[in-house]
Amino acid sequence: YDCEQLRPILEPTYGCIVYQEQVMQIVRNLAGYSFGRSDLVRRAMSKKKQSVMEKERESFVHGNEKENVPGCASLGIDEKIANKIYDDMIDFAKYAFNKSHAAAYAVVAYQTAFLKCYYPVHFMAALMTSVIDNAGKTAGYINICRKMGINVLPPDVNEGGYSFTPSGNAIRYSLSAIKGVGRPVVEAIVSERKENGPYTNFKNFVKRLSSKETNKRVIESLIKAGAFDTLPGNRHQLLIASPSIVESVTAEKKSSMTGQMSLFELLDPDFAKNDGMELPKVEDYSKEEILAFEKEVLGIYVSGHPLENYSSILEKNTTVNTLDFANEDGDDPQMQGDIKNGQSETGESKVRDNEECVIGGIVSARQVKTTRSNTMMAFLTLEDMYGTVEVLVFPKDYTKYKTICDVDARLLIKGRVTVEEERGAKLICQKMVSLDDIPKELWIKFADIEAFNAGEESLKIIAKEFDGTDTVVAYCEKEKLIKKYPQSLGTRICPELLDKMRSKFSSENVAVSAAKYQWGR
Repeated sequence: YDCEQLRPILEPTYGCIVYQEQVMQIVRNLAGYSFGRSDLVRRAMSKKKQSVMEKERESFVHGNEKENVPGCASLGIDEKIANKIYDDMIDFAKYAFNKSHAAAYAVVAYQTAFLKCYYPVHFMAALMTSVIDNAGKTAGYINICRKMGINVLPPDVNEGGYSFTPSGNAIRYSLSAIKGVGRPVVEAIVSERKENGPYTNFKNFVKRLSSKETNKRVIESLIKAGAFDTLPGNRHQLLIASPSIVESVTAEKKSSMTGQMSLFELLDPDFAKNDGMELPKVEDYSKEEILAFEKEVLGIYVSGHPLENYSSILEKNTTVNTLDFANEDGDDPQMQGDIKNGQSETGESKVRDNEECVIGGIVSARQVKTTRSNTMMAFLTLEDMYGTVEVLVFPKDYTKYKTICDVDARLLIKGRVTVEEERGAKLICQKMVSLDDIPKELWIKFADIEAFNAGEESLKIIAKEFDGTDTVVAYCEKEKLIKKYPQSLGTRICPELLDKMRSKFSSENVAVSAAKYQWGR
């Protein structure tokens, strides 16, 4: 204890300040505050009013004659110790609650920590269900799942339903999170599945549900979200064939109502049992297109992310992500109630005004405006794995970078944070570079020298297809040998190249490495 007067106050919590009530006791017992004034200090701390806190320091240490506060110094506590105690109280105030709130938090923290440790899949599924309407938080939790080794699967008409659902060691995405698919549709899909078993193919699905649940918008959204991926046919085939299949099912239902039978049903009684669904022979969409569809109907990427091939670059070069720009409004209902009642601060972002930082992502939107001086500037929406942030590019920098900051561009942006009270935090661009222009290395791992000798020629052929300046490196695991190829075999690391390399050498043997980017003048 900094002084003996703290012992009776902090002994129950092992010398640490844990509750707001302890702060009130400290200012009363050590500095002679009244009960009413001690509550004013607690309130200033809970609202993080730094100016009020600093002003109160003088009263705490040296007293305030007008306010009838004796102060620590006059009650025999050394000035340095008094300042140290006050610093501790300010530090505590960054996340301070009253005793009843803190005790309840401790119980919930223990329970959730236990569940996350022993039932991680169920815990994360429940957690994502709790933020089902918040795409930004859902994306953040999906990223946490990936780090925990939990795979998040696309929605499926044969599994799960309204909530995020455990599926073995994975989590099945919620059907109700698909845009255009309301709760009644989800309930109809689940109810029919429970009553009559799994859907066998797309046509079987359409047949078993009413036209209300299988209208064009619902069908398209389900296909784009990947809800039929476990049934015959890829997303491209189903999107092309779905209008004619829905039309034929509607006609069949009308015929059956009037008692008509088709020629095929007369010739082959088994025809009615067999859905006989024919699909066009087309390749599935590219991974980029599939991800774009998922973003369109789910608000986030599920089966991957356009930035996953740049993960090593972003890890080494970024200092913040978009979540750091978002207001921290708190998930706890009690905390939100305190905010509404004026007993806690309003949400703040983690980044601070004028802070310099580096962020990376995709330009999802660009708005160009003419300034009063008749020059052009841009407002970019930059999206990373977690959400979006607005980036302002002023005329001088826009002239310099306008060729690389178009929509869908993958960028690394260095800038200065600006925080506005009502509008939140934004980034003012100072410099930017395309993620594709940052030097990278493509590593291909082979089990041993023999495997390398057998696969080297294929490696060279694929690398030459994508001429560029990125370095190709081969690694033999058994012998721990590295072969770095010269610039004459330089390649261009892109999704198409990585797809071919992964197809040939398998995903776990292909990796991209990047150095820390050196920002020039």
